[in-house]
Amino acid sequence: MAYEDHGHTPAAWTAVIMIVAGFLVAGIGVIMLSWQVFWFGGIGLIVLGGIAGKVMQMMGMGKASREQTPDQAAEQMATTAAEGRSG
Repeated sequence: MAYEDHGHTPAAWTAVIMIVAGFLVAGIGVIMLSWQVFWFGGIGLIVLGGIAGKVMQMMGMGKASREQTPDQAAEQMATTAAEGRSG
């Protein structure tokens, strides 16, 4: 089971659909022995899918990054300090 709501956002779905479509187009390009379809159609669509997903996330359509609470930040600093002394 996915952690919390992992990937249940418009940005994630758009990126995944574009990337899967890119793999399909690239596969068709390989079958047709057409490097233009493979590189410009398939690989280009894969790259655009990643960019589109990131842009949509930055526009607020993706999962917001988790911010640390003060207790979590203090715990992380204490663990880092303890590791530094023991090493």
